[in-house]
Amino acid sequence: MLLVVDIGNTNTVAGIFQESRLIQQWRFRTERNATEDELGVLLNSMFNSSSIRFRDIEKTVISCVVPPVVRIYDAFCRKYLKHAPHWVDAASAAGMPILYTNPAEVGADRIVNAVAAYERYRTSLIVIDFGTATTFDVISEKGEYIGGAITPGVMISSEALFMHASKLPRVDLLTAPAAVIGRDTAGSIKAGIIYGYAGLVDGMVKRMVKEMGQKPKVIATGGLARLIHGLSETIEAVEPDLTLEGLRIISERLQGADKA
Repeated sequence: MLLVVDIGNTNTVAGIFQESRLIQQWRFRTERNATEDELGVLLNSMFNSSSIRFRDIEKTVISCVVPPVVRIYDAFCRKYLKHAPHWVDAASAAGMPILYTNPAEVGADRIVNAVAAYERYRTSLIVIDFGTATTFDVISEKGEYIGGAITPGVMISSEALFMHASKLPRVDLLTAPAAVIGRDTAGSIKAGIIYGYAGLVDGMVKRMVKEMGQKPKVIATGGLARLIHGLSETIEAVEPDLTLEGLRIISERLQGADKA
């Protein structure tokens, strides 16, 4: 079995693959101050619920944008899984050229998403990941990572509003607003954030398409992908397991390179 882990600023997603099939996945809060033993207790509990044991894991591949937890996961893997994990970066993008001015600056999660998206669609792409930050990643028709854009995520943006405007109430942002024109304060906030964000996405995509000079496939992943997809004019598909699939693909390619 293969353990894949995507460590984000807010949440971590872990998945278990048996060959090419994702058989289990979990989402939990990213803890920067945990120990390898605390992580071991957490993952052991999750594994046991699916009748998976640490000894079943033959390989671990991790993408991470939170440097303080690298030591924790490395120590966990060595102590409990009896092997060192493979950390994804630009150098291990498994055949995808990174055209960033400094490839080392590209987040591991963005690389993984790009690899998975191109493997699935084999065409030019814009990949939008709705996480703590919302990232736009552009892949050429040849499978090159061209670059992209980063904007504050929906939750971060709304949290800043609630913190600095004390009279505004917190609202549910997990469902679409009833109308663009709100009829009360909560409805107005919800419409402004959600429809405003959908407009941001469409505006960015249209500008990127114009700059690319071609018609890319536009896909989305991440926590609010389905919600924004329902309101967006440009997102064509949602791929909820894109990052985990990308980690699996990179693992397979690295294994093939080692054998060669």
